[in-house]
Amino acid sequence: MNVVKTFFFPLGLDFLSWKLCITVMRLVILDNYDLASEWAAKYICNRIIQFKPGQDRYFTLGLPTGSTPLGCYKKLIEYHKNGDLSFKYVKTFNMDEYVDLEAECDAFEKKIKEAGGIDLFVGGIGPDGHIAFNEPGSSLVSRTRLKTLAMDTILANAKYFDGDLSKVPTMALTVGVGTVMDAREVRIKCSLMFPL
Repeated sequence: MNVVKTFFFPLGLDFLSWKLCITVMRLVILDNYDLASEWAAKYICNRIIQFKPGQDRYFTLGLPTGSTPLGCYKKLIEYHKNGDLSFKYVKTFNMDEYVDLEAECDAFEKKIKEAGGIDLFVGGIGPDGHIAFNEPGSSLVSRTRLKTLAMDTILANAKYFDGDLSKVPTMALTVGVGTVMDAREVRIKCSLMFPL
């Protein structure tokens, strides 16, 4: 049986612009990883289709890396192969990347602005609670920047480097919390059951 819980936080204060805003958070709890992946993929697919992207109107999507979104990505690929979804007029920005140059951070923020901002940021939560590579305690107004990775994050990402800790970068580019919150919509996917 699927359980859907919705939480509403009706009033909030946006401290960056000092305006009253409405914040709504919806928590969807599903029975397993596959159901959660399919739900997320259908949500992304529907948002793209409803947006009606075209040559002069791109849908801009922020996407996470890591293992949490892999099932969702497989479903999106399936929808694309079946002809149900096109990415022709979709721009994507990864929430985090392994890079060497700090100049990439400013260029990344500029590209997001040139794209008109992010329509939908989809994120995952790392084992220590990080979103993108924003480790717990990151500034709520942070922008895209280089981050030194916490040891928990390095250990969790070793699987992408054949389990060899010496190959795992210790620094990465990450969108900031402020960059994520600037998106018109943010969806965070959390899975307590990680795929093998």
